[in-house]
Amino acid sequence: MKILIYNAKDFEIPFLEKANNEKHQIKYVPERLTPKTAGLALGFDAISIFSADDGSSMVLERLKDFGVKYIALRSTGYDNVNISTAKKLGIKVANAAGYSPQTIAEHAVALLLALSRKLISSNHQVSTYNFSLSHLVGFDINKKTVGIIGTGRIGKIITRIMHGFNCEIIGHDIYEDKKLEEKYKVSYTTLDNLCKQSDIIFLCTPLNSQTHHLIDMHRIQQMKKEAILINIARGALVHTQDVLQALASKSIAGYGTDVYEHENGIFFYDHSENKPKDKILQQLLDLPNVILTPHQAFATKEALTTIAETTFYNINCWQQNEPGKNELTLELVG
Repeated sequence: MKILIYNAKDFEIPFLEKANNEKHQIKYVPERLTPKTAGLALGFDAISIFSADDGSSMVLERLKDFGVKYIALRSTGYDNVNISTAKKLGIKVANAAGYSPQTIAEHAVALLLALSRKLISSNHQVSTYNFSLSHLVGFDINKKTVGIIGTGRIGKIITRIMHGFNCEIIGHDIYEDKKLEEKYKVSYTTLDNLCKQSDIIFLCTPLNSQTHHLIDMHRIQQMKKEAILINIARGALVHTQDVLQALASKSIAGYGTDVYEHENGIFFYDHSENKPKDKILQQLLDLPNVILTPHQAFATKEALTTIAETTFYNINCWQQNEPGKNELTLELVG
């Protein structure tokens, strides 16, 4: 099968090469999939894309015209692909479902620890030989109330980790997990109550029409002034300008995020010589109570291996005309 890998990163290509094992004919391009770059897929049976690529209806229609029959996502999230249009066009789509929830959960907790102990400020400070502790007083995570919005694969692991910190855990999800309630004494509650009660809030829910701007000024006003918000899901789960306003006014204490609402075209690329003209991003970077990482939570050897293997598992299933466990249909995502 001829496969075009969009948005190919130098660090992931060795993992993809190993997983392919010279079975398929592959071409790697650094460009994101957009309406302008869709033409690169002419003559390919399948493409592979990442979460920053454009899988909108217009792009899918162009891909169909160019002969593309399959799209393999190198991500769990698929909010960037119009699954309904893909089905109508006969284009099969599969994701890298749950490739490494442990990896993402560990990064979420790393963001929390970095904020709670002011590690970024500390590192910057000692690099100038300033060893004063005056501005480095943090707080214990022990016995804090932790709210987890979305108790799926990633949320479950964060629950287990935070239980190890001796935290009281409350959850919010469409589906309440009885095992989490029994094993870790998770109490499910409404989103408003979770915001009111939590010292620390983790966002682990998918992005869709119901969760877009889930955390806005209304929800922020219900939070404690000492609350820390951690986002390792999607940038648009929060209304970024509302979060900025809350941070600046000290309505909440901190924001740790691996995602950004307007990250497309910015994240995954080196802009050090051509800084983006994004005032919101600059405000995030300027605030001392914000830690922003460039969508790197998935970037471990273990996770990249699983992503690559899952990507080619999906492609091999299509080649063999067999149903794959990761294929996305309206029944699965609707």
